[in-house]
Amino acid sequence: MLRKRFIIETVFDQLTNIYKIEHSRHHSYISVMVNLLAGLIAYSFQSQKPNIRMA
Repeated sequence: MLRKRFIIETVFDQLTNIYKIEHSRHHSYISVMVNLLAGLIAYSFQSQKPNIRMA
């Protein structure tokens, strides 16, 4: 259970720090969606993603 939480926290940390997805006051909903979508697309192109090994 702790390994799964660590992986989830790692992904959230990467999204907020590397890909700059964070809560801020946007002036429009389009701006929010563009920011979120751009970060998720950049994350999807990352070559090595954290994973959970089911042993």
